Amino acid sequence: MRALYTDSTITVYQAYAPHIGLPAARQGRFPPAWQRDRMTWIKPSFLWMMYRCGWGAEEGQETVLAVEISREGFEWALEHACLSHYEHGLHGDRATWKRQLKRAPARVQWDPERDLRLQPLPHRSLQLGLAGEAARLYADEWIVSVTDVTPLARTIHAHVQAGELDAARQLLPRERPYPVHHGMPAHLSR
Repeated sequence: MRALYTDSTITVYQAYAPHIGLPAARQGRFPPAWQRDRMTWIKPSFLWMMYRCGWGAEEGQETVLAVEISREGFEWALEHACLSHYEHGLHGDRATWKRQLKRAPARVQWDPERDLRLQPLPHRSLQLGLAGEAARLYADEWIVSVTDVTPLARTIHAHVQAGELDAARQLLPRERPYPVHHGMPAHLSR
């Protein structure tokens, strides 16, 4: 897993409609319109987020946020997560996996990482789904800062459209391998 991180924080990305994203960026926390009872997916990969939100052009995803959260919170979510799909050899059987999935406050999903043209790469990128307790902790305790990175997304996209890939690459967040410590769950070994 690659991410932008410091000793105490990790940056994840989400995209929202302006009525949620803009107040979140201004206030540094999600507004009352943000639904704590829904699963929310956070992504440490900027380019995977760009793939998901179409560089901030998808309806309902026009505001791209960089949400800096505590690494302690992020790692709690990883430790309490269940893989979003059944995998033979990792789970005892489908029934056991379904029970784990139902109880888990977080879900791990692996999807192909993306390049600047949003084409799939041969390695995977993490998505972390937060529900229930994890979503509440994320919104109320883990957030350090929220930044609207929509202008950055649009600038990078303009460089890509113009064929200026080196210029686009220079603007990307500096993601590097995230240090997952020993003892973390098997679903993180992708």
